[in-house]
Amino acid sequence: MKKLLIVGCGDIALRALPQLARSFQVSGLARTAAQAGRIAALGAKPIAGDLDEPASLAPLCAAAELVLHLAPPAEAGERDQRSANLIAALAPRPPERLVYISTSGVYGDCGGARVDEDRPLAPQTARGARRADAERSLLAWGKQSGAVVCVLRVPGIYAAERLPLAQLRRGAPVLRAEDDVYTNHIHADDLAAICALALERGAAGRAYNATDDSEMKMGDYFDLVADRAGLPRPPRITRAAAEAGAIAEGLLSFMRESRRLLNARMKAELGVRLRYPTVYEGVPAAVAG
Repeated sequence: MKKLLIVGCGDIALRALPQLARSFQVSGLARTAAQAGRIAALGAKPIAGDLDEPASLAPLCAAAELVLHLAPPAEAGERDQRSANLIAALAPRPPERLVYISTSGVYGDCGGARVDEDRPLAPQTARGARRADAERSLLAWGKQSGAVVCVLRVPGIYAAERLPLAQLRRGAPVLRAEDDVYTNHIHADDLAAICALALERGAAGRAYNATDDSEMKMGDYFDLVADRAGLPRPPRITRAAAEAGAIAEGLLSFMRESRRLLNARMKAELGVRLRYPTVYEGVPAAVAG
């Protein structure tokens, strides 16, 4: 069995791990003892290390023929130093393949246009800029080292514990329809399955929009969740009111970007068959969960 290293052992990695452990000898980078315990409980070998501490990463070069990189960048700056530190640790013995989990935020605002993977990157936030930097660094390193590097561009992830129930319960507003933005979604279980397929079939230098088939605006998504959860629908407000402070900046930053991701490449090249093709199937399952 080939050796697979998972970097960034959060929710998606832990969902994917039981499936991956059937096909690979899996190890996972663990920053804490609690994280190491969760990794071991799912049948993988924890490796102590911290992407913010390069000296701790020396064991990684012998741990991987394949790498699944789900670790987010740090919260500040426009560069992803964590990915740079990972590249340096893997450089003495590059893996055969590395799959990087990025974000659809690298496209920036597209004015509601339908977006495929050939659209130039134009991140509008520091968060998106850090992800774009990681993509460029990892893809360039793949070319130089001979490792097959591919990128999954992921939109809003949802699952039972990832629904906007807290916002709905406190009556947080969303944009009125004429000011609203298109948003994109993927169920966490589908994303875990996509990661596994990308490790097997992802092509060198290739990016894939890892999104479902939904095409809807953000307010409609909140309405759907509210209806299924038996909560009041959120109030609708103008963009001017939102920009004046009625919506928290963290959420508002997502309301400044509108795009409709296309997923034909993901389906054709990775062979993805979505368990939850749209949020209309996935949200009821998540609420029930």
